[in-house]
Amino acid sequence: MTFQELNLLPPIARAVAEIGYETPSPIQAAAIPPVMAGRDLIGVAQTGTGKTAAFAIPILQRLSGRIDRTHKPIRALVLTPTRELALQNAENFELYGKYLSVRTTVVFGGVGQAPQVAALQNGVDVLVATPGRLNDLCNQGYIDLGRIEIFVLDEADRMLDMGFIHDVRRVIDRLPRERQTLLFSATMPQEIAELSQKILRNPARVEVAPPATTVEAIEQRLYKVDKANKKYLLAHILADASLDSVLVFTNTKHGADRVVKELGRVGVAAMAIHGNKGQTARVTALESFKTGKIRVLVATDIAARGIDVNDLSCVVNYELPNVPETYVHRIGRTGRAGRSGLAISFCDFDELEYLRDIEKLIGRKVPVVENHPWPMEVFEATPKAVRPPRPPRAERQAAPEKRREPPKPSEPPKQEKRPANTPRQPAPQRPASPPRQPAPTPPRPSAPQKPAAPFRPFRAPEPPKAPSAPPKAPSAPARAPERPKPHRRPEPGELPGHIVAFADGRRRGPRGGNAK
Repeated sequence: MTFQELNLLPPIARAVAEIGYETPSPIQAAAIPPVMAGRDLIGVAQTGTGKTAAFAIPILQRLSGRIDRTHKPIRALVLTPTRELALQNAENFELYGKYLSVRTTVVFGGVGQAPQVAALQNGVDVLVATPGRLNDLCNQGYIDLGRIEIFVLDEADRMLDMGFIHDVRRVIDRLPRERQTLLFSATMPQEIAELSQKILRNPARVEVAPPATTVEAIEQRLYKVDKANKKYLLAHILADASLDSVLVFTNTKHGADRVVKELGRVGVAAMAIHGNKGQTARVTALESFKTGKIRVLVATDIAARGIDVNDLSCVVNYELPNVPETYVHRIGRTGRAGRSGLAISFCDFDELEYLRDIEKLIGRKVPVVENHPWPMEVFEATPKAVRPPRPPRAERQAAPEKRREPPKPSEPPKQEKRPANTPRQPAPQRPASPPRQPAPTPPRPSAPQKPAAPFRPFRAPEPPKAPSAPPKAPSAPARAPERPKPHRRPEPGELPGHIVAFADGRRRGPRGGNAK
C-alpha cells in the first residue's frame, strides 16, 4: 500500500511526498482509514512506528473541509504528557498541513502563558497541549473545549505513570459527549484498558505488534557491572567513535546530572534533559543533540517522551527500569523505521530482579557480554536504610511542650554502698609531681616619685557677700521685697543647728543668745 491509495487530499499528499513518505507504516496503514471514517480508535504500537502521522493526517483531512476564517472554535485537541512530545506533535501537524489553512497551536507549562494566550485569541483549529497548562487556561477562561470534534489521548500509558490521570479526567469532563476519541499508547496496561472502555464507543483496535515486544532489528547487550564502576564502563563504551549519537537513560533526575558531570571529567560532551530543567535548557539540549553538537544526551523516562531523533545509533540503560514495559519503550528509540540499532544495558547485583522481569516480559534472554574490564564483583545486596517509625500524633504534639521545659540539673553520680564489715580501701595515691617554680619576672622600673604637697590647715569658707540693693525709685509706691538673710557662722562654744528651747525652760534669745 502507498499513500496514494489512502485517498488523501492533494495538499496533504503533496506535503507527505515532500517529507519523503512513500509507503505508510503498519500502524498508519491500519489506523488512517477508520479515523478518516469517523470511528473511535485504540492504537497500540511501539515507539518510532509512526503513531503521530497515524492520527495527524486523518485529522487534517477531516478538518480541512470546514475551516472558518476566524479559526474558532477549537475543533481538535491532542493531549500529551510532556512538553517535548507536545512540540513534536505540533511540528508534525504543521508539516503535514503546510498547504492547508488549518491553524495549529501548542500550549504547555514551564514558560510564560502570555504568548500562548495571544495565539489562542487569534484563533486555533488544532490545539496540542499538556494537561496541567490546559486546565489552567480553561479555569482562566482562555480556552473553551465545549465544541471539540476530535480528541486524541497520546502516550496514554505514560500519562498514567506520571500521575496525570486526574488532570486527564478533568479535561474529559470539559469535552462534549458527541466526539471522536483516539487513544494511542506504546503499551496497554490494565488501567488503560479500563479507561478506554469509559471514553471510547465501539472503537476500532489497531495493534501492529504484540504488547511489550522488542524490535527484532535492535541488537541487545547486557553488561553485569558493579554500581560504582558504571561510569568507567560508560566512558569505555563511548570511546567507540562509531557511536555518533547515544541516548543514555537514568531512573532519577539527580542521576542524569551526575552522569553528565562524570562524562565531562573524561572529556565527553553531554547534556541532561529532565523535569527539573527549564524549557529553554531542554530545547537547547535537544537541538544540540539533533544537530550533532553533542553526541551524548542523558535523559529520564518522562523527559524522553517526545525525543524523535533519526538514525539514533545507540541507547544505553545506565540503570535498569523497575517497570519492564519501560525497557521496551527505551530501546525502541533506536532501530526506527526498520533500521538497525543497538541497546546496551548495565546491571548491578541489586537490579538482577528487574532483569528477570524484563526477560520474562520480552520472552527471551538478553545476551550478556562477559569480556569487559569491569566485571561484577559485589554479590551482596546493598543494605537499605531503615527509617524509624513515625511517633503517634499525641507524642508529636507534646514534643514541642517538652522542649519548652527548662533542662533539669544533672544529678551527681550515685556512689555504690559497700558492706558494713568491709574495710575502706585507701584511694590510690598519685605520684607527687615536682612543685612548679614560678617564672622569674623582670623587675619593673620604679616610677619617679612626686614631691609631697605642703600641709594646709582647714579653713572654713567665708559666707557670700550680699549683693548691693539697687537704689529705690522715688516714684515707686510698691515696697521692695526683703533680701534673704545671710548665713551666720556659729560663735565659739555654740552648738551647730537651730535651737528652739532648752531643757530647763529657757528660750532662745533674739539673736541666738540664751534667754534668762
